[in-house]
Amino acid sequence: MAAEWGARRLLSTSSFWLYCLLLLGRRAPGAAAARSGSPPQSPGASIRTFTPFYFLVEPVDTLSVRGSSVILNCSAYSEPSPKIEWKKDGTFLNLVSDDRRQLLPDGSLFISNVVHSKHNKPDEGYYQCVATVESLGTIVSRTAKLTVAGLPRFISQPEPSSVYAGNSAILNCEVNADLVPFVRWEQNGQPLLLDDRVIKLPSGTLVISNVTERDGGLYRCIVESGGPPKYSDEAELKVLPDPEVTSNLVFLKQPSSLVRVIGQSAVLPCVASGLPAPAIRWMKNEEALDTESSERLVLLAGGSLEISDVTEDDAGTYFCIADNRNETIEAQAELTVQVQPEFLKQPTNIYAHESMDIVFECEVTGKPTPTVKWVKNGDMVIPSDYFKIVKEHNLQVLGLVKSDEGFYQCIAENDVGNAQAGAQLIILEHAPATAGPLPSAPRDVVASLVSTRFIKLTWRTPASDPHGDNLTYSVFYTKEGIARERVENTSHPGEMQVTIQNLMPATVYIFRVMAQNKHGSGESSAPLRVETQPEVQLPGPAPNIRAYATSPTSITVTWETPLSGNGEIQNYKLYYMEKGTDKEQDVDVSSHSYTVNGLKKYTEYSFRVVAYNKHGPGVSTQDVAVQTLSDVPSAAPQNLSLEVRNSKSIMIHWQPPPPATQNGPITGYKIRYRKASRKSDVTEILVTGTKLSQLVEGLDRGTEYNFRVAALTINGTGPATDWLSAETFESDLDETRVPEVPSSLHVRPLVTSIVVSWTPPENQNIVVRGYAIGYGIGSPHAQTIKVDYKQRYYTIENLDPSSHYVITLKAFNNVGEGIPLYESAVTRPHTDTSEVDLFVINAPYTPVPDPTPMMPPVGVQASILSHDTIRITWADNSLPKHQKITDSRYYTVRWKTNIPANTKYKNANATTLSYLVTGLKPNTLYEFSVMVTKGRRSSTWSMTAHGTTFELVPTSPPKDVTVVSKEGKPRTIIVNWQPPSEANGKITGYIIYYSTDVNAEIHDWVIEPVVGNRLTHQIQELTLDTPYYFKIQARNSKGMGPMSEAVQFRTPKADSSDKMPNDQASGSAGKGSRLPDLGSDYKPPMSGSNSPHGSPTSPLDSNMLLVIIVSVGVITIVVVVIIAVFCTRRTTSHQKKKRAACKSVNGSHKYKGNSKDVKPPDLWIHHERLELKPIDKSPDPNPIMTDTPIPRNSQDITPVDNSMDSNIHQRRNSYRGHESEDSMSTLAGRRGMRPKMMMPFDSQPPQQSVRNTPSTDTMPASSSQTCCTDHQDPEGATSSSYLASSQEEDSGQSLPTAHVRPSHPLKSFAVPAIPPPGPPTYDPALPSTPLLSQQALNHHIHSVKTASIGTLGRSRPPMPVVVPSAPEVQETTRMLEDSESSYEPDELTKEMAHLEGLMKDLNAITTA
Repeated sequence: MAAEWGARRLLSTSSFWLYCLLLLGRRAPGAAAARSGSPPQSPGASIRTFTPFYFLVEPVDTLSVRGSSVILNCSAYSEPSPKIEWKKDGTFLNLVSDDRRQLLPDGSLFISNVVHSKHNKPDEGYYQCVATVESLGTIVSRTAKLTVAGLPRFISQPEPSSVYAGNSAILNCEVNADLVPFVRWEQNGQPLLLDDRVIKLPSGTLVISNVTERDGGLYRCIVESGGPPKYSDEAELKVLPDPEVTSNLVFLKQPSSLVRVIGQSAVLPCVASGLPAPAIRWMKNEEALDTESSERLVLLAGGSLEISDVTEDDAGTYFCIADNRNETIEAQAELTVQVQPEFLKQPTNIYAHESMDIVFECEVTGKPTPTVKWVKNGDMVIPSDYFKIVKEHNLQVLGLVKSDEGFYQCIAENDVGNAQAGAQLIILEHAPATAGPLPSAPRDVVASLVSTRFIKLTWRTPASDPHGDNLTYSVFYTKEGIARERVENTSHPGEMQVTIQNLMPATVYIFRVMAQNKHGSGESSAPLRVETQPEVQLPGPAPNIRAYATSPTSITVTWETPLSGNGEIQNYKLYYMEKGTDKEQDVDVSSHSYTVNGLKKYTEYSFRVVAYNKHGPGVSTQDVAVQTLSDVPSAAPQNLSLEVRNSKSIMIHWQPPPPATQNGPITGYKIRYRKASRKSDVTEILVTGTKLSQLVEGLDRGTEYNFRVAALTINGTGPATDWLSAETFESDLDETRVPEVPSSLHVRPLVTSIVVSWTPPENQNIVVRGYAIGYGIGSPHAQTIKVDYKQRYYTIENLDPSSHYVITLKAFNNVGEGIPLYESAVTRPHTDTSEVDLFVINAPYTPVPDPTPMMPPVGVQASILSHDTIRITWADNSLPKHQKITDSRYYTVRWKTNIPANTKYKNANATTLSYLVTGLKPNTLYEFSVMVTKGRRSSTWSMTAHGTTFELVPTSPPKDVTVVSKEGKPRTIIVNWQPPSEANGKITGYIIYYSTDVNAEIHDWVIEPVVGNRLTHQIQELTLDTPYYFKIQARNSKGMGPMSEAVQFRTPKADSSDKMPNDQASGSAGKGSRLPDLGSDYKPPMSGSNSPHGSPTSPLDSNMLLVIIVSVGVITIVVVVIIAVFCTRRTTSHQKKKRAACKSVNGSHKYKGNSKDVKPPDLWIHHERLELKPIDKSPDPNPIMTDTPIPRNSQDITPVDNSMDSNIHQRRNSYRGHESEDSMSTLAGRRGMRPKMMMPFDSQPPQQSVRNTPSTDTMPASSSQTCCTDHQDPEGATSSSYLASSQEEDSGQSLPTAHVRPSHPLKSFAVPAIPPPGPPTYDPALPSTPLLSQQALNHHIHSVKTASIGTLGRSRPPMPVVVPSAPEVQETTRMLEDSESSYEPDELTKEMAHLEGLMKDLNAITTA
């Protein structure tokens, strides 16, 4: 009894907690579904657990032969045992009445006596095992292919051949791929045993390496595939003795491109023949393969490469290189590795309730990328409104019903194979209510907002619980007439509104609301019938849009009338865009088809159609992609070059045509060549595949040949290159004998070394591989040194002084060493440091002339064409002036980048003075150099040229994206990231996307832009305890890159310290107003807000804020007017005092006032008859600048008066005023014109002299103040600001100047050397910048100033004159603000005299 009571209590507790989980956790579709774990239950109900149901063995692909028996294994596990059935090609097999096919006890399928003929293939096909358990469900196995080998048929048979002993031989026997395992060989009628020297290739071909006499005989291959054996023709293999002469290398069998599945073995055949016998070596992607130490790489007989247990890393390009020391040939092939589908994440079992939304997750990988389909209880799931494929592979089921229970399987399939994984869905009954009162039905359920795609519901609390603070609510809704009901839960207790998203327009929905408390769910409200708003009567998408290529330059698009026309269709607009570009073009169409012409050949385009009616454009169709047909290439191959190998062969190199001109896959190249003397006799060579070089042999000695190359596609031959010429050598070098004796040998002894120099043998027709130098005291055999054949001198080091050495020199090649040449020399003693020769025997020292090398190319330039292409050009000084190449020289271009540092050089040959380098990395600095080769002579590398490729949009997303919560601020998070690994340029910015729904369309995510130099960003005012998803996208000058994977982060739960300030509905929280928190799935219905968080400002708060702003503005205006009136009156009285002071200053007494009021003198002189003629005769002078002098203080603005007195007293220390401000705005608005500027000669501070050198006549450090200076002007530091602002506006232009020749060297404008008192201060309210630039303390800004000096009654346009540059900032500020300096009367009189003389000179210039 105790055990039973404990069990019941455990079941009751688990049911309660499951109910709580389902009740509180259902905030997003699928969120409340319980994954596999301990099974929940309801009190009094039977325990429902997940039933183990899976395949123990699944069928695999099988190869069989006609007449044999086949077993396809299948076994499934379940309790009770499942029923096994079989499908063939999607149809169930009736095994009851089938006498050849029967079901074995374990579920396997047995097929006896396989039937297969040309017209009857009943057993070949795709088989699938189906397991069913009544009342539980059905699962299906992977699909297995049964292949029946066809009738034996030889594609190629062995042919008679002869081979030299020691070489390799091949005998072809190619059959159907499915018959290769049944091929065997016979020699002279006896079965041939295979070993390390004799192998059979996967194609059936026989390879014999290191042939001996016993390998001769008659060979044939036999195919035994169940029926009578089929024999090929017999072929005799003759073994010839070694002739001991060389023969050219040829490939007997070349590797071909291969596709293998991971885990299989791959054999790349490569067999070559020649004398001497060649050695075979392999390279992969320009890296040598070590077949000796590798366990998976094996070199088979003849040189073929076998790779066992292939992995993805084995994919790449393989090069087979045959070398016999006389010649080297190579061939290449591509190995592609495919991977069967594999599950990275399998579906998991799910518990759920009716009306919920669930998601089965399924993540797969493979190569090629697998396709995914879903099966429920053995039947295909067809996507609909309630069954959706999300995130490419996941299955989402909306609004669960009881019939949705069962087994769901994710089936992944690609070209290699298929795989399946399944999970079970159990629909639980709602737990009955516990003891306690349940809430009544919510009251007054209404649709407060009805749109086309969403509805907002609101209600009141139930009558049973008027406060309702602890109630949660569930909104059930469904389409009218549909039994499948969905549910949406409120986001937190007490919330009485929900927005239902993703509805259909003009559709009737039925809503009901239920309240839940701690005891369970209460009564349901009465059904509410609501119809969504109809969308604007626009056409729907045009159905059945199709596009097909009609020619290499045209595509035809067809479609039908939209089903939901919503009015008469007026016309259609067809949009199309080339793949990889972002420029979409459109054309108006009135019918249901259109042919787009003028497209690029063999290029993919996307098309879409939009229908128009009287309301405007409708819904666009999905994009349809189609590729134009291929055509012959429209351009010739690039970078054709010729390399003379010897007297009878020339090697040709080229590059494919530019990608945009290939017009289809290049299938080969056509080479044509002819003798220059016989242009009508043309020979043609066809090169298949992607080979980019060809050795042309059998040419005549010393003969000039012309070559040209054309590219091929399946459509034909494209244009050929221009004819290129090369001349074979007159004779080949001989290496059948040793070299002759060197023509001379010279030695030059030093103290501890001897310099040896020589000249090569006179007979230049014998190959010299190098030179051997022997030396020793008394004998030349003590030491031997070998040097390269190009070397002509060598220094023997570490010898003994005053010793007699014998030296010998021999030339050598592969045959051996030639006749030696002897010399002897005595090294000098220690005491002898002279440079003369002491002792030379037999031959006096004569310098050896150096061979004349080729001159390297010059003027190498790199022209950037695109993000991956740079054109290299150069000049060759050894060519004539017209730079025309008439001989057989060719150029080698090499390039590399320093990132990473160990990058190797890449090389290419060219026969013109330019080369197009393609395939470069974007935004990368490359260095280039060129060398020239002519015959056997080559130059050194030229000077390097550098070029940086253009930028490209980022091709990888930002990496290492992390999200953390900010300490102390739970509503604020910090997003950190790193730049993309493939930025392809300077990152100018990032965009952070975040949302509470990871499946939402990207345009529904909230966007946060970030500048490019930032790698972190804060996001504020988020909702507490809510999961957010973040993506980041980088951009550069070329555009946006891909987005990063979504990163999930759940904000922390609220604590007592932050609930109050953060949860209040405030209109100023965060960045602007936000929508109310309506749940994690809420999406803002209006386009005016991008953020779903925060709260909007209420209308009352907005009105109050407006009243406050207006009140503050009015008070500010009143205060400003009062201050202006007061200052105006004070300034007027102050001016009168200053005028009186000016009269008293004309005496000879010194100033005795307070030193604080002392200012530099006002040097403005109004000369009535002095005027400057304008140099700049602009047709549109600025009238503001030429009418009157600008007032120097805003308080001194008076109406313009022609009297001299008023003009004098209008000039103050500042240019501020109505006229100056107008002129500033005028100049600022004219960017293209050079503004005319006014420079009053009394502007402070005094300017520096023209020559920045001290003068004996400069002003002293202490100066007196004149009466006409407004010493109370607080903005002295900004006097002359007018010119500086104009100068900044047009800083990039040089103004016209007039050079003035004064009688004195501008002594009145010399600046005394005053120590700087400190940093200057400026009034921030100034409308313009100071004249004296404050940007650099020690940098003189040379500016052009304009003097405007006119008569009283008229004004002229200002005349620009050259004045000295401004003094340093500290000095300027000192002169403007120094209150301690004063002028002595004598010095002031002298300065005034200097200025008066200057004015006379200026007047003389203008009147001349």
